[in-house]
Amino acid sequence: MAEQEAPAAPGQEITKPDRGHLIGLGGMWLAKWSLVLVAIALGALLFGWIIEKLWVIVLPVLLAIVVCTVLWPPTRAMTKRGIPPAAAAATTLVLFIAVLAGIIAGIVPSVVSQAPELANKATEGINQVQDWLQGPPINLKDDQIDEGIHTIIAKVQESGTVIASGVFTGVSTASSLLLTLGLVLVLSFFFIKDGPRFIPWLHSVSGGRAGRHLEVVLGRMWDTLGGFIRTQALVSLIDAVFIGAGLLILGVPLAPVLAILTFIGGFIPIVGAFVAGALAVLVALVANGLTTAVIVLIIILVVQQIEGNVLQPVLQSKSMKLHAVVVLLAVTAGGSVFGIVGAFLAVPTAAVAAVVVRYIGEQIDEKSAEANIPDDVAADEDIDDAEREGVTIDEAAVAPKGIAPKAITPQAE
Repeated sequence: MAEQEAPAAPGQEITKPDRGHLIGLGGMWLAKWSLVLVAIALGALLFGWIIEKLWVIVLPVLLAIVVCTVLWPPTRAMTKRGIPPAAAAATTLVLFIAVLAGIIAGIVPSVVSQAPELANKATEGINQVQDWLQGPPINLKDDQIDEGIHTIIAKVQESGTVIASGVFTGVSTASSLLLTLGLVLVLSFFFIKDGPRFIPWLHSVSGGRAGRHLEVVLGRMWDTLGGFIRTQALVSLIDAVFIGAGLLILGVPLAPVLAILTFIGGFIPIVGAFVAGALAVLVALVANGLTTAVIVLIIILVVQQIEGNVLQPVLQSKSMKLHAVVVLLAVTAGGSVFGIVGAFLAVPTAAVAAVVVRYIGEQIDEKSAEANIPDDVAADEDIDDAEREGVTIDEAAVAPKGIAPKAITPQAE
């Protein structure tokens, strides 16, 4: 039964809101939020422009932070055993450089020597697929499809140059690659040596209330980034070991190179795994025939399904998960702007941004809940907040809303 309006008092006239007035309110609301969105977009463009101009500095800082997520656990373990932070950081960094140099010295020559053969094998595989599509029973004769396949072949033949140029995209503005790598190592040393003192310093500079927010957000961002990098490294290693072992057992040529590409591709979700898997299947198709290529495809699909449905849910916390669409868009945007380096940094950046968005949502929900808290409960919370910020409030001085409280005095240190 519809609710009936209360009858008007004698002599009182009921006036309904004017339709034009309501439309005007809606228009003002829409205009206000349009201006807000435009301001946010302009701020994002300005931030992106600053990052682009300072990319020579920003890139080493970002790479150093990624390196620190790997080096911090052993450094922390050494400092807990009484080793000075500088010595622990130097030891960890030297061991990291030694391991990295050993891996590079072991794999780079074989990768460089076999890269042309890998490109040729992939090209032959594409040609063979083209012949099958144009033959019975499919009999595709479309000139556009043929032109598209030839374009893919040309891209694969130029893969060596594209990969080399993509690796150095974002570093070309620096005086040299060695300078950038040297800066990354120096920054990594200072970050892992003095990193624990950064948040307390930032807290003291920004003040109690803002400092607490920054401390929580930066802590979550660090945990998310570190967990993401370490988990991706472990998952990529497992993928490379199992897929590489399958390729070796099946006698597929270039198996070590393909395993290395699988490991590297694991750090670029979705796109990297697809490209590395496609190359492995094409090489197996040309060198070993259709049966071996199908077996390789099954191995890759099984390993990637186990990775996506078992390994990552177990190894990654739920707070780090991003929707596949977000990951794909982030990788596409990062790769189109900054090349392979951008594709590598895109997903960690999106994960860190998701942490900030989640925290803002938590604060909005908290503020919404506080709007319904009774005055006496809110007064108790005000006392707790003031004590955390280093001031003392006489509890009797806390009055309900609308009554001025007594003076607040700084807490003696």
